Amino acid sequence: MERVVPASAYGGSDEASMRANNTSGFNCRPGRHGEGAAIDVNPLVNPYIKGSVVQPATAKRYVDRTQAVRGMIKPGDVVVRAFAAEGWRWGGDWKTLKDYQHFSDNGR
Repeated sequence: MERVVPASAYGGSDEASMRANNTSGFNCRPGRHGEGAAIDVNPLVNPYIKGSVVQPATAKRYVDRTQAVRGMIKPGDVVVRAFAAEGWRWGGDWKTLKDYQHFSDNGR
């Protein structure tokens, strides 16, 4: 992981935290992250992609997953295997969108 900084350092802004490639969990927001049941790892180089929407907006250069970029998560990587060993699932395996940064205990 590149960085793990409290979200408060970014004024609670998810976008600002992602642009800084800040790995985050326990974010103060509804849902799995706020409950500690999901984490986003290196979100700049592992963006959320749905159609033409890429988040963070500055991550468009990382949509091409064939690149060799430090911290980029790919199928079968050690981080995917480590989370899978704990029963967590990866958003990079989703079919209708890709959330390459996202791991959660329930696969959502």
